[in-house]
Amino acid sequence: MYLLRMIIISLGLIVLTGCETLPKRDPAFAPVQAVDLRPPQQTNGAIYQAGYDMRLFEDHTARRVGDILTVVLDEDIKAKKKADLDASKKSSISVTAPNIMGMDPSVLFGKDLSATLASDHDFEGEGEANQSNSLTGNISVTVVDVLPNGNLKVRGEKRVTLNDGSEYIRLSGIVRPIDIDAANSISSTQVADATIMYTGDGAIADSNKMGWFAKFFLSPIFPF
Repeated sequence: MYLLRMIIISLGLIVLTGCETLPKRDPAFAPVQAVDLRPPQQTNGAIYQAGYDMRLFEDHTARRVGDILTVVLDEDIKAKKKADLDASKKSSISVTAPNIMGMDPSVLFGKDLSATLASDHDFEGEGEANQSNSLTGNISVTVVDVLPNGNLKVRGEKRVTLNDGSEYIRLSGIVRPIDIDAANSISSTQVADATIMYTGDGAIADSNKMGWFAKFFLSPIFPF
């Protein structure tokens, strides 16, 4: 009876997992809240109200909180490292037995008491590592803050769900308004303090992950 109850509970959890909605957005990459876009109430009685102005002689590139900016992902990072080490050490020690009462010890004891010690150590090591990463595409982000020097703090997230898996592209960083082109876009290589994440979840992503049992044998805890 207990076993049957556990099976029913497990099946219920599996059904609930399959019906779950998309996870909530990461606050670190969430767009600016609508309440933050409202200009403060003005009580000066003037016709001009700050925050409601419309500039007729400027382009439409992002420059205010809440504006949208397109970031062109153009990441191509390659790293290569090679190390060679060759070390050798040789030592030799020879000790001759001293004379006893002016006589050679080999005559008194019938054997040669001199000793010789020699050691030879050689070590040779070689290591090489190659890594290449590439990420291309576009992602639109929003301006969440304007720094005192005029730079824009941006962040955004793109989520694409296909079949049984979801792909996430998250980006945050600081851009200079002067680097934004006329098409209101900027290269990811010009984003300062950039955080670019490309992750996924679902059955396909889980199949590419190592299980906890295999991780145990590759961890420092396993001594062999």
